Parts: sequence; structure tokens; C-alpha cells
Amino acid sequence: MDFNQPLAYRMRPKSLEEFVGQEHIVGKDKLLYRTIKADRLSSIILWGPPGCGKTSLAKVISETTKYKFTKLNAVTSGVSDIKKAIEEADNLLLNPSGKCILFIDEIHRFNKLQQDALLPFVENGTVILIGATTENPYFEVNKALISRSMVIKLEPLKKQDIIQIIKNALTSKEGLGNYHIAITEETIETIAEISNGDVRTALNGLEIAVLTTKMNSNGIIEITNEIASQSFNKRKAMFDKTGDSHYDNISAFIKSMRGSDPDAAIFYLARALNGGEDPVFLARRIVIAAAEDVGMANPNALVVATSAMQAVNMVGMPEAQIILAEATVYVATSKKSNASYNAINRAMEDVANKDTGTIPMHIRNAPANGMKQFGYGEGYQYPHDYPGHYVEQQYLPDKMLGTKYYIKDDTIDV
Repeated sequence: MDFNQPLAYRMRPKSLEEFVGQEHIVGKDKLLYRTIKADRLSSIILWGPPGCGKTSLAKVISETTKYKFTKLNAVTSGVSDIKKAIEEADNLLLNPSGKCILFIDEIHRFNKLQQDALLPFVENGTVILIGATTENPYFEVNKALISRSMVIKLEPLKKQDIIQIIKNALTSKEGLGNYHIAITEETIETIAEISNGDVRTALNGLEIAVLTTKMNSNGIIEITNEIASQSFNKRKAMFDKTGDSHYDNISAFIKSMRGSDPDAAIFYLARALNGGEDPVFLARRIVIAAAEDVGMANPNALVVATSAMQAVNMVGMPEAQIILAEATVYVATSKKSNASYNAINRAMEDVANKDTGTIPMHIRNAPANGMKQFGYGEGYQYPHDYPGHYVEQQYLPDKMLGTKYYIKDDTIDV
């Protein structure tokens, strides 16, 4: 074991039995476990956040199947590297099994040409492709590759899984077992909590804590809560403002406002701001929610949201978070009605797909002399000339008479 390698690398599992976490896919009764053990593996795309075990699982699969294992990184590799890997897989002297596991890390970074270069070899079975990606593969990976692969979603590791991995690292001779380390359960839990489901972050932080702490007079390295916390950057946020978590978070933000839960809405707002989301983008979403979800139940919500967007533009961060919070809470706690939203959707559907007839002549404009002789504006009744500023007359085209678009609900007071 090369102890110059990072702890996270040294602690990678060598078998399925050593693999910790992701029980929903590698548990003994689960499909992937059975497929690997039966040596019936087909191409797979491993999709999950950083540090959840994608690379480790790919390596475990290669060790279990005993196929030649070739690893490429999509950031630094091109079509020539793919062709070289295929040639080596086809060479029976170098690869008697005739098959190869080709692991491509960050496969979403391959362009269409590079992904297309894989297709024939995946299809004829020359390579078993294992692609790893933090991005949603249904958006980022060639549809032809997706159709020939099993997409497996990995989740952030549970706190207890990371605690177990940390304890293994503290006792393993390949890990930190050669050091005399004193660390409490509480501190181990702190490290697991800070890492937020990313085992690489947990092990890197632990290694920094151990290597930068002096031994006490008894030759023991004592890792306290304070030392552990100092060995990490601020708590790792599971958020990528351009990736899948961006869409998940903004969806949760909008639905929390719609669902009248101000606490959840503020939480997702904070998560977005912490992840570097554009505050103006968030302000626009609040404006849309005010119109779509609050609507006529509280028309003032749109005024508040629009003012908030203007204020965010003028003030900027960090003070803009106060403005966003106020608008978020106002929209979340307002009565809700989507009557206007439904009305315009129904009308747009009819206008696009039906013969809706012509505008009645009496409500058409007659700006030029002579147009009235053709019936433009003839018979129009001016509502303000009547009691209550209202008079019964036809406004919809003949073909649309009786159509209802705006249907008030019990939350609308006006």
C-alpha cells in the first residue's frame, strides 16, 4: 500500500461484502448484486452525487467479474483513448476473456461524437460500459447509450454508513491503523454530519485532522470536535446551481410556497443562496408564484413580489436575502387561487386549436371615418352610462358564447 495516496483511495472496498451503503442497489437480494454475482453484467450508468461510491462500486464490479478494467476520465480523454481501450479489449493476448469493463468517470462531459464512438462496442458486447455521472443522465447522456444501459441512481451515504467507514479507516492497517488515535463517538458523528453524505469529504477531513495534529506526551493523536471541524471547509452543501440539484431545489422552493409552508420555502431559499444561486432568478420565481399560485386570492402578492425583484436588483447580496425572505414568506402565507392561471391556459388552448369565430362588430374599434357604415362599433353600450357601471351585452364571438374561462373559487374575495 502506497501511503502517499489519499486515505479515501486507500480505503476503497475490494469486494461487494466490503462495500458500505447503497443497500437499495447492492443488498444481497437486489438486482445489481445478483447480476454481478451471476456474472451477467450489462452496461450501466451510475448516477449520484460526489462521494457516494460510484468509482468504488465500478472497481468492486471489476474485481468480482475478473474482467480487464480500464478507466478513463471524460475530462482528459478523447476518441483516441476510447479506440485504444477497445483495441486492448479485442487483443486476446492482453485480454484472454475478450471482454473489458470500460469505466468512464464524468461521462456527461463526453460530447456527442465521443459518446457515439462507444455505441457499436457497447452494442456488440466488446466492452461493458460503466459510466459515472453527477448529472442527470437522461439530460446529459446520449439516448442511444441510455437505451443500452441500466441506469442506477445512488443516494448520498447515510450518516451511519459514513460512521462505519470512518471507524474502518481508524482501525485498518491500510488506513490509519498504524497511528495511535483517540477520538470520541461524538467527534466521529460530527465528521459524518459535516460531510453531508460524501464519504470522500469525510475521509479527507479525517486524514487532515490526524496528519496535522501533534502527538501528546503519551504518543497519542487526540482528535477533538474543534480539530475535526477545523479540518473541513464549511459544511458541504449538496447543491450544484447548474446541475440536477438546481432543478430539484427550485422545484421544492416553488412547491413549498404553493403549499403554504413558509418554513420549507425559507429553507430551500437558504439552500439555493448558499449554493450560489442567482438572487434575481429566485426573485423571478417568487413573482411567478405570486401570479400563478396566489393570484386573485391576494392580488397584492404580485405587487410585493415585483417590488422585491426590483429591490434585489438595486441592493444585491447579501442584503438581498432579506428582501427575498420577506417576499417568500408573504407568498407562502397568502391565500391561494390558480383561477387566473387556469383561465389563461384554457383560453390559450382554445385559441390555438379551435375555430373561435370573429370578434363581435359592436365591440370593434372604428378609428377612421366611414368604418361605422360597415357596422364597426355599431350598437356598443358604454357600461358607465348604466347603473352600477354595468350593462348586459355580448363580448365573446358567437362561436364561443357560454364558454367559461375564469372560474372563481372560495378563496377569491374580489
